[in-house]
Amino acid sequence: MVDSAHQPTESTEDEPPGPALVPAQRRRRFTVDTTPLRIKPFRRLWSSTVVTAIGSQLTAVAVPLQIYDDTGSSALVGVAGAVALVPLVVFALWGGAIADLRDRRTLLLFSNAGIAVTSFLFWAQAALGMHSVAVLFVLLAFQQALFGINAPTRTASVARLVPEAQLPAATALTSTVAQFGQILGPLLAGALAPVLGISTLYLVDTLALVITLWAVWKLPPLPPLKTAARRAGLKDVFDGFRYLWPRKLLLVSFVADIAAMVLGMPRALFPEMADTYFGGDAALGVLYAALPVGALLCGVFSGLYSHIRRHGVMVVLSVAAWGLAVAGLGLAHSLWLAALMLALAGAADMISMVFRGVILQSEATDEMRGRMQGVFTVVVAGGPRLADLLHGTVGEAVGARGATVGGGLLVVVAVVLLAFVVPAFWRYVPVAAKRE
Repeated sequence: MVDSAHQPTESTEDEPPGPALVPAQRRRRFTVDTTPLRIKPFRRLWSSTVVTAIGSQLTAVAVPLQIYDDTGSSALVGVAGAVALVPLVVFALWGGAIADLRDRRTLLLFSNAGIAVTSFLFWAQAALGMHSVAVLFVLLAFQQALFGINAPTRTASVARLVPEAQLPAATALTSTVAQFGQILGPLLAGALAPVLGISTLYLVDTLALVITLWAVWKLPPLPPLKTAARRAGLKDVFDGFRYLWPRKLLLVSFVADIAAMVLGMPRALFPEMADTYFGGDAALGVLYAALPVGALLCGVFSGLYSHIRRHGVMVVLSVAAWGLAVAGLGLAHSLWLAALMLALAGAADMISMVFRGVILQSEATDEMRGRMQGVFTVVVAGGPRLADLLHGTVGEAVGARGATVGGGLLVVVAVVLLAFVVPAFWRYVPVAAKRE
């Protein structure tokens, strides 16, 4: 579906026309396609994402570390995951509805400022030595509620800032930054926490969020295109599900990701696999890092994505590749092979994420795009947490290897069945690609 939302709201920077661009265009066929960064509004949104992707990981590491340091309880660290999930799910769905009915720039300013204040309060309680798990849980719940509003709003804004033909490149740039943050953020947290203390991690995240407010402030207004701005209610949330149900292309893209994450994300088994098969704690760090490293390396070659027309095929093949790589992890008898399988899985996940994101941006109309991004946020955040429960339970019964191999193969079966039941998804080509 094409609407005026796909036209950038601010002119791009001047670039020399004609032959002078040819070498750059050739390079972009293989390396990161930075064309969307020529558009000032998108560049501002993306630059704010760069900072927050790293800063948010500092807090993501600091909270469970502080809980464990204060209590010595891994169970309470696990409870923190549930405390974070519930408000994230609720407010991602509601926040998506708000993003469709209010100015998205205003909503980004509000949510970014709220997250910055919450990070400051995290710093204050740590600096004052409160040692209260209850306070941490309350702040964590508020932070995740604000993130639930921010994430779908931020993502839904992309299609208003770049032309439709540049959506694959823009989505790849955003996803690559997220993966980069997942690698660099925890590394910085691990290096800074013993030297500067946990409170410093919160403070750095706070300062980073304050800096991003200027980039968000400079965005153009992003009001609703077809409806007057108004308050979002429960009916608007359910309207999003009613909108999604008959649109099989969008529905299949969500189901494919749920299948990949729930059936094929053996993250909960990494500690057992590291201890039993690969030599202990050092191996655990390798297993956790391999997924985002593979995704980041795949993002480096995202220039190829803009030249692919069969987006449905790419989703099906990448999800199947994820499943096969996870099954390979379960069969691996050496750490280097396990890391390779996880890196391949991370690369496949990056490809799947990009093309599912483009399908969503292209097929959802602007007045529903925020709500669809809210569902997308719930799927991305909730799927791995359900997988932790499933794989932990099944792994206890059949062993880590059996659960990992079986889950990976089930992913392949599930995505092949989806392609068979909804052949239109396999044949899907976006309108912009058809016009070329």
